[in-house]
Amino acid sequence: MHWFVAKVVYQIIVGDGNHTPQFDEQIRLVSAVTKKDALAKAHEIGIQEQYAFKNHQQEMVNWKFINVPEIYTLDQLTDGMELYSRIEEPGDPKSYVAWLQTKSAQLQEQPVAELH
Repeated sequence: MHWFVAKVVYQIIVGDGNHTPQFDEQIRLVSAVTKKDALAKAHEIGIQEQYAFKNHQQEMVNWKFINVPEIYTLDQLTDGMELYSRIEEPGDPKSYVAWLQTKSAQLQEQPVAELH
């Protein structure tokens, strides 16, 4: 068996979809014999984990599986290895950096027990 990293993408559709398009890009760790098997497994995960629910405004929210656009073989697992990278081009860089700093501070403030 080998380890693979797969990107599984969902579109988030609220109500009739008349909103800013949203997509959730999930990075999944998959164990399989071949890359083709890993791709099939990631695709199956995407299909199985589609779901819908009503939000607090009673609008239907659908997580619609789109596809698996990327899959990479991990030859070995090493401490600190890069699993995924994405270039972000925010409209407001200062707000983006402030958001990242806030998220990091919140993570650092969590009790140690919550981080396990």
